[in-house]
Amino acid sequence: MNDDVCTVHIGTGPMGPLVISFPHVGTQIPAEQRHRYTERALQVEDTDWYLDRLYAFAAGLGATLLVPRHSRYLIDLNRGSDNQPMYPGRNNTELCPTRHFTGEPIYRDGQAPDEAEIRRRVARYWQPYHDTLARLLAETKARHGHAVLFDAHSIKSELPWLFDGTLPHMNLGTVEGRSCAPVLRDRLAGVFADQATFSHVVDGRFKGGHITRHFGRPDDGVHAVQLEMCWRAYMDESPARWNDAQAATVTPLLAALVRAMLDWRPS
Repeated sequence: MNDDVCTVHIGTGPMGPLVISFPHVGTQIPAEQRHRYTERALQVEDTDWYLDRLYAFAAGLGATLLVPRHSRYLIDLNRGSDNQPMYPGRNNTELCPTRHFTGEPIYRDGQAPDEAEIRRRVARYWQPYHDTLARLLAETKARHGHAVLFDAHSIKSELPWLFDGTLPHMNLGTVEGRSCAPVLRDRLAGVFADQATFSHVVDGRFKGGHITRHFGRPDDGVHAVQLEMCWRAYMDESPARWNDAQAATVTPLLAALVRAMLDWRPS
């Protein structure tokens, strides 16, 4: 593993069958690349802010956490290395994104990466993250007989360039039920249904990105789910900043979700 690309936090409690991936929490842009970006882009506004902080409790429950260092503006770890659009027919950001979630360019004129630079970034940043995740899932499956991958994301509640209207607080994605066992999908949906504070949807606008689609192989014992959580569930959106009260309100729900994944066993 390249320690300068990502960090693995091993659970401090008894090891459970859950690996949590945070592909968009990184904020670093290497010094030699910064001249390419606009001043606005250097603020990395489309980061999944504070998610590793919010889910830090999961290590104490026995989950393994995988945290990258670099910004999605450098390379998006939740896109396929072939750069195919995640949601055909909609506005999408690329493997090496060229636009903010609001549609404006993130690179200065003529500074967007060419194909050779994209391939270099895949080898230097994308591949080590995916190799580490694959290793963690294989080790977890060997230990427990199965593995659950939770791909954790967050996003601003309203982004007209990407979607219409306001997203529900919680957007659970299972690739229409193909990336995990149906009983696990139902159990996690039930966690959301058992509370009334946060709105939710299953396989709505966000059905699961590349990581969920690629690693989710329930017939092979690896069950993957994605949660796209709106910022307003745990932080202030404008400006983007941590909110202690909001975070404290949502943490019990997230803890119930994590426990459900740790406790679940395939039939």
